[in-house]
Amino acid sequence: MNKYGLFLTLEGVDGAGKSTHLSYIQECLEAHQLSVCVTREPGGTELGETLRELLLHHSMTLETECLLMFAARHEHIQKVILPALRNGQWVLCDRFTDASFAYQGEGRGLGAERVSVLEQWVHPGFQPDKTWLFDVPLEIARQRMTRTRVLDRFEQQDVNFFLRTQQGYYDRVHQDPDRFFMVDASRSIEEIRQQLQVDVKQLVQQWQQSTS
Repeated sequence: MNKYGLFLTLEGVDGAGKSTHLSYIQECLEAHQLSVCVTREPGGTELGETLRELLLHHSMTLETECLLMFAARHEHIQKVILPALRNGQWVLCDRFTDASFAYQGEGRGLGAERVSVLEQWVHPGFQPDKTWLFDVPLEIARQRMTRTRVLDRFEQQDVNFFLRTQQGYYDRVHQDPDRFFMVDASRSIEEIRQQLQVDVKQLVQQWQQSTS
C-alpha cells in the first residue's frame, strides 16, 4: 500500500511572490524522489478553472463570491486533492481555505464565522499539513504586481483591503502556528530558495520517520 502524501499550500497577498517559488518547491520535493501534484485555487479542475475566470474578472456580490470559491474548492478536493493523496502523491497547492478567511473574511469583511461555516461543510477536519505564508510589506507587493501583469479585480483593490487581508493571514497563523512557516518574501529569490530547500528537507525527513 502506498504511503499517503502530504498536502502543502502556499499563501500570501497578491504580489508576495509565492507563485515564483511554487515550481522550486516542486523541484525540491521531486529531488527526494517524491511524486508531486501541483494545483491551484480557485481552479484545479475543469469546472474550477471556469469558476476562476468568473471570480477574477466578473463583478458579483460578496456572498456569491465566497460561495463560488467553496464550490470550486469542493470539486477540487474531491476530484484532485484527495485522489492524489490517496495515490501516495504530495499535493502542492497555490492557495486554499486560508485565502478565503483572509480575502473574503477579512479583506472584504464577510467575517471569519461565515467562512468557517463553509469550511466545516466542505472539508470538515481536513487541513493542509503545512502552509508556507509569504509575507512582504504591502508597498513591495504592489510594486511587483503593477510591473508584471494586468491586474484582476482582486489585485485592483486599494491598500486598506490588502491591509485587512494581510491581518487575516496573521490571524490564521495565530490560530494554528504549528502548521505555518513564515517566509520573509522581501528577501532575494536565492535567499528564499535556500530557506525553502532546508525546510523541505526537514519536512520530508520527518514524514519518512513517521511512516517508516
